[in-house]
Parts: sequence; C-alpha cells; structure tokens
Amino acid sequence: MKLYIVPTPIGNLDDMTFRAVKVLRDVDIILAEDTRKTVILLKHYAIQAHLESYHKFNEHKNAERIVERILEGKTIALVSDAGTPGISDPGFLLVRNCIEKNIEIECLPGATALIPAIIDSGLPCDRFCFEGFLPQKKGRQKKLSQLVDEERTMIFYESPYRTLKCLEQFAEFFGEDRKVSVTRELSKIHEETVRGTLPEVIAHFKITEPKGEIVIVVEGKKTKN
Repeated sequence: MKLYIVPTPIGNLDDMTFRAVKVLRDVDIILAEDTRKTVILLKHYAIQAHLESYHKFNEHKNAERIVERILEGKTIALVSDAGTPGISDPGFLLVRNCIEKNIEIECLPGATALIPAIIDSGLPCDRFCFEGFLPQKKGRQKKLSQLVDEERTMIFYESPYRTLKCLEQFAEFFGEDRKVSVTRELSKIHEETVRGTLPEVIAHFKITEPKGEIVIVVEGKKTKN
C-alpha cells in the first residue's frame, strides 16, 4: 500500500518517463485532476487502470476516504492535468494526510513548467522563489507589495487572459527597469519565450495576444554595491 505522486507531460506526451508509465500500469487506482485529459494520456501509453476524479473542488471531501483505501491495501497514483501534482495543483492535502497515517509516499521526478521557464529566461537561476498564481482579486496588491524588495528571481503562473494586466502591475510595483521573460506553451509546437524589460514585453503583448499556458519570470531587485 502506497501513494505515488506521478508527474505527467506539460505538453509533449513524449516527456512521459518509462518509470511513470510503469507505475500507472501497476497501481490499483489513478486519481486524476481531469479524467478527460488523463484518458488521452492513458490511451497513448496503453495504460488500463481504474480512474477516479480528484480535484480542488472535491479534495477536502475525498482525501480521508482515499487514505482509508490505501490503508485497506490499495496502491494509488495521483496525477494532475500536467506537470507535478502539488505544484499549483491538488496534492498537498492528500500527501499531508498520508504522512499523518504513516503511509509510504513516493514522488517520481518529472515535468514541471517552472524549471524550463527560468532556464530559458536567462535570468539568475541559482536562487529563485516560486510564487505560482497570484491572488486574482483580494490580496493581490498586498502580495505584490511584499515582493517589491525580493532579490531572487521570481516565477509566476498566469492565465493568458490576465498576462498583460499582470505585466503592467509588475511594472507599477517593481519598476520599469526590471527584466522579464514570458514563456508560453512549454514543450508544445508553438512554444515561445519573449524577453526584455517590462515595458518592452508589455508592448509586445499589446500587439500579440498571449495564448496558451503562461509562465512569467521576473528579475529580482538589484542589490546596491
């Protein structure tokens, strides 16, 4: 009995690891954030396993029930739509509950969008902070104010519909001299990275509508010598 955390490709299905495929073939149950998307992956790799829904709207209700099933002897794998569960996706609550019950947890290494994005950015990646999705409304300005003096490179996830507004807020709070990199559609056919100062990248996206999955990497505050 065990819980596996299994990363899945963020776009290109060829990024699935041999080990991840083997685990998904062997487990009793696969918990999926969106079963419709996971079915596509499972069919691609000829994986036949019992699939159940596990997402942010039902995880509080289902986490304890899943723990009980593992204690009864089931081996379960958790996957998200793309990338590693728990990173801006459901997973933390289930992992914590399993730890409290001394259930073995094994997290496989695999795809996540933040690492390729910071490498592609050309900004310092020896030290960075991952902020995920900023609050959409309540608490957003407070969070940005707290990050003004952050000296490490900052990584954010954002919806394409809010990308331009987000960049404009970064310019307002962090200053227009900050460098930024916006990567979209990582590992997919239309992967693209736009780099420059905040005003330069803002000007680009005023002309070219941002589309797809977006990762924004922002330069940290420069230290005074």
